Amino acid sequence: MTATEQDFLDNPLGTNPTLDDVLDGFEFLDDWEDRYAFIIDLGKQLPAFPEDARIEENYVHGCQSQVWLIAHYDEASGKLYLLIDSDALIVRGLAALILVALNGKPPRELLTTDIDEIFERLDLFRHISPTRGNGLRAMVGKIRDIAAAEVAT
Repeated sequence: MTATEQDFLDNPLGTNPTLDDVLDGFEFLDDWEDRYAFIIDLGKQLPAFPEDARIEENYVHGCQSQVWLIAHYDEASGKLYLLIDSDALIVRGLAALILVALNGKPPRELLTTDIDEIFERLDLFRHISPTRGNGLRAMVGKIRDIAAAEVAT
């Protein structure tokens, strides 16, 4: 299966749920066991990732688990759409958090989004392993590289 433009546009993460929905959900949950379950459930909302896109060029290095990321720039809307997948449930959830914050934004806006502030509000780095944190940063870094390339063209 090859990703089509529609696959990117149909990805609900970023519009449903929104970042505010996720932040509200986190505030509602007091204990980190419940928050981990929330993150994993969020990851279950990731759309299917095309098998033929699981290639070295789309592989995110620096992650503890296997992670792939592809992007599509929609010229009509001026927005960057993303698909991410991982072989680990918690990483799929973390990828979904990234998509909620960054998917479907214009590249310039994506580059100015303070994703670290969002992660701080979620208190994420205190509750995931350092290697998972590095993987989270690697995903964001690859997305920013893609956005920067779109801005430069």
